[in-house]
Amino acid sequence: MLAIVCCEIDPARVTYRDAKSYFAILLDDNNRRPICRLHFNAAQKYVGLLDETKQETRHPIGSVRDLYNFADALRAAVRQPI
Repeated sequence: MLAIVCCEIDPARVTYRDAKSYFAILLDDNNRRPICRLHFNAAQKYVGLLDETKQETRHPIGSVRDLYNFADALRAAVRQPI
């Protein structure tokens, strides 16, 4: 994740929090600034990308390396205003 977004922001601004149903990747340790959500609790793994209205869209992934397929969306997430 850091390798994907570090061209847009300082990597120190990326934090994470574990929740019951997902693993949140956050900007500035602020739950109002989600970069994405990782859903690894089931056999099928998903990355959840949030749009401008904070509606999540889940995309199936086979491994963490598949996050690079969503690099443009992840970089756009860190550029979103509050």
